[in-house]
Amino acid sequence: MNGWARYLPILDWGRRYGRETLSSDLLAAVIVTIMLVPQSLAYAMLAGLPPEVGLYASILPLVAYAIFGTSRTLAVGPVAVVSLMTASAIGEVAAQGTTDYLTAAVILALLSGGMLVLMGLFRLGFVANFLSHPVISGFITAAGLLIAAGQLRHVLGVNEGSGHLHEILGGLAGSMGAVNPFTLAIGGGVLAFLYFARIWLKPMLRAIGLGPRLADSFTKAGPVFAVAATIWIVSSLDLGAEGVSLVGAIPSGLPPIGLPSIDLEVVRVLIVPAFLISLVGFVESVSVAQTLASKRRQRIQPDQELIGLGAANIASGISAGYPVTGGFARSVVNFDAGAQTPAAGVFTAIGIALATLFLTPWLANLPQATLAATIIVAVLSLVDLKAIGRVWRYSKVDFSAMAVTIAGTLFMGVETGIVLGVVLSLLLHLYRSSRPHVAVVGQVQGTEHFRNIDRHAVETRPDLVTIRIDESLYFANSRFLEDKVAALVAERPEVRHVVLMCSAINAIDASALASLEEINHRLSDAGIKLHLSEVKGPVMDRLQRTDFLDHLSGRVFLSQYEAFCEAANGCTEDSGSVR
Repeated sequence: MNGWARYLPILDWGRRYGRETLSSDLLAAVIVTIMLVPQSLAYAMLAGLPPEVGLYASILPLVAYAIFGTSRTLAVGPVAVVSLMTASAIGEVAAQGTTDYLTAAVILALLSGGMLVLMGLFRLGFVANFLSHPVISGFITAAGLLIAAGQLRHVLGVNEGSGHLHEILGGLAGSMGAVNPFTLAIGGGVLAFLYFARIWLKPMLRAIGLGPRLADSFTKAGPVFAVAATIWIVSSLDLGAEGVSLVGAIPSGLPPIGLPSIDLEVVRVLIVPAFLISLVGFVESVSVAQTLASKRRQRIQPDQELIGLGAANIASGISAGYPVTGGFARSVVNFDAGAQTPAAGVFTAIGIALATLFLTPWLANLPQATLAATIIVAVLSLVDLKAIGRVWRYSKVDFSAMAVTIAGTLFMGVETGIVLGVVLSLLLHLYRSSRPHVAVVGQVQGTEHFRNIDRHAVETRPDLVTIRIDESLYFANSRFLEDKVAALVAERPEVRHVVLMCSAINAIDASALASLEEINHRLSDAGIKLHLSEVKGPVMDRLQRTDFLDHLSGRVFLSQYEAFCEAANGCTEDSGSVR
């Protein structure tokens, strides 16, 4: 059972499922369902898809994740950033509103799901680590701004204002004379109400005596109230005849199950976007899942999370949906509502299925401005402008990667932005590691500790120089070390011993080994002995497989203190040597 439970976590928590857990999961499911219905409609619109597709993507994926996922409270479904990336990707292969556009969205979900499952099976979750925090933070901030700006045309009731940020702003500026006042009234009113609900509604409800959970539930249901109110207003005043854009008729019924016809050319175009969506979705999902799990002293398994998210995307693809991932807002709501197991997601899926069957006829008069306002309020909570200042103050190098990501996303496209950020991060890392921090160290008086001579008052010897390298040695920095040692020896003609303090070296590759051999040869020709100190076990194991130690002019010491004593003739011949 334990072997199967590794790949089917439902076998673990399902065995202990009881009545009390059922009650908690049902309550959480009701609250999340109320929140998810308007969100699903809005995010489908953001992806350029019919609104029912958002509902379809919120049914089977939740069931699939409940079977394969390891987080007890992660709520899977459509999210803003992935919806934007979906629109950007499938917009390259088909025109919005066509059957091919829908098919491309389904293929994208299947590709993303397949990639995630394969990454999980081969334990490739570490690939997501190449998306550094500044890049992810910058991308999400830029995506939030881009999404919010792109939804303003629906709030204003104009047709222009899509594309990259400069195109959006230019389109909106040129359409100010065509603003629909009724649409603006609805969109502006919903924006004001949702911000009021988010900031002040809960304290007001608590002040009149409502319990914290009930007050929080009413606050989270703000979009539902906005949907119901604007549908009633539009129906009562027949605002559709006044030019207010409506969602229109939404087909009732459960999503069709099956695979689309696969066009290999479409697959070729969507491969890279699917990979980026998989990475971004995984990073966002795992971050949320780990944060929530730590609050209950639970743990998740990242590689199994890849499989869980992959299964959810495959389930979305075979049920006419589009790419999904774990959403921050709904997961927090699920957690706060008391969800205990992934079964809450299954109950949420049942709730969404019932809404798809019975509520869609009531949504025909829903203004698109309402959904746009819902998206704007949701995504602006993702924008973290303060993070830009924090990164700037901490590291100008990391800030450059963040800035390139933000600029690329806003003005060149979401895929381009994140690729530029990742590539620049890797290049900057290679540059920094190619010029590692190297310090000449001396002994702190009265201790066995050694510190940088430029930062501390330490004791040194004219015939000995100790160099501490604060980086693993590999092909990109091996020549730098050669030059550094040569320069230090040239400045100190009285030196007879050079000690490489290796406490921060975790690995030495073949190129770096060749450089060490060259350093040893040059120093030996100059009558200088090369020593190593504090070499880590795995590094020493690799060195002992070569003949480098046999040709080493000096010795290898367990500690830097012993190496210093040897140079001062204060130790016996074999003291501290590991050779």
